[in-house]
Amino acid sequence: MKDRVRETLFDLLGVDVKGKLVLDLFAGTGALGFEALSRGAARAVFVERHFPTADTLRRSARELGVMERCDIRAGDVLVWTRRMPELPPDPPWLMFVSPPWAFFAEGHARRPDLLALIEAVRRSAPAGSIVVVEADTTFDAAALPETAAWECRPVPPAVLFFHRTLG
Repeated sequence: MKDRVRETLFDLLGVDVKGKLVLDLFAGTGALGFEALSRGAARAVFVERHFPTADTLRRSARELGVMERCDIRAGDVLVWTRRMPELPPDPPWLMFVSPPWAFFAEGHARRPDLLALIEAVRRSAPAGSIVVVEADTTFDAAALPETAAWECRPVPPAVLFFHRTLG
């Protein structure tokens, strides 16, 4: 995620970050999860399929002094569509779904799994949770589950989609 997009994202979230369990589902450098922790999130779960990058996340968490608030999982988050892992139902979650944008493209082999993941985490989230999906401007929001329930914020070159669970 570009710095400007990340800054806009956290401006939009404001105090909604405080106390949440963050799920950074395509963690990469962990910038979203670490930023959320710095803004008052209770804990963060980072999921990164590239094992060396997951090791880098662990080092970063130690260097930042937040290792005790981090759960770093190496593996493909798209397998969550088959079986959701155990995640605490409390506090509410703040989920960041920021995959490689190519995954959103019509005909991409990972698109069905990605859309199924978004639906699975949305359904599994406790009341008061927020799902944030970052895609490029060519993504058709009609592909999202319960399309009308998503707030859309264009932040070129990205679009941020927000879904808040009720309860």
